[in-house]
Amino acid sequence: QVQLVESGGGLVQAGGSLRLSCAASGLTLSAYAMGWFRQAPGKERERVASINRSGSNASYADSVKGRFTISRDNARNTVYLQMNNLKPEDTAVYLCAAGSDIAAPPYLYGSHYWGKGTLVTVSL
Repeated sequence: QVQLVESGGGLVQAGGSLRLSCAASGLTLSAYAMGWFRQAPGKERERVASINRSGSNASYADSVKGRFTISRDNARNTVYLQMNNLKPEDTAVYLCAAGSDIAAPPYLYGSHYWGKGTLVTVSL
């Protein structure tokens, strides 16, 4: 049974940092490109960042470029999202997804598996 479990969310003040983790089980993480998505209340789900299978290439939404960093540790079957200089508009449920690896940005195509998400709340 494949599971993606996110952790690391919480309440943080604007300007602060959080590090999210996505732990995978039931699959070999290195076989998948991975992505972080977020969904705020009343808004559509959007891709935040994605990374190819090896971790050599990453792609970011313009709204988080320069503030967020996606990384992966295939040996630990875990993907991370380091979020710095957080803003209130970053408030959302953050979900990770596993999909197909493609050679060009965003390096992730489709989503075979989803986690249930972790809530990030950024206060003023």
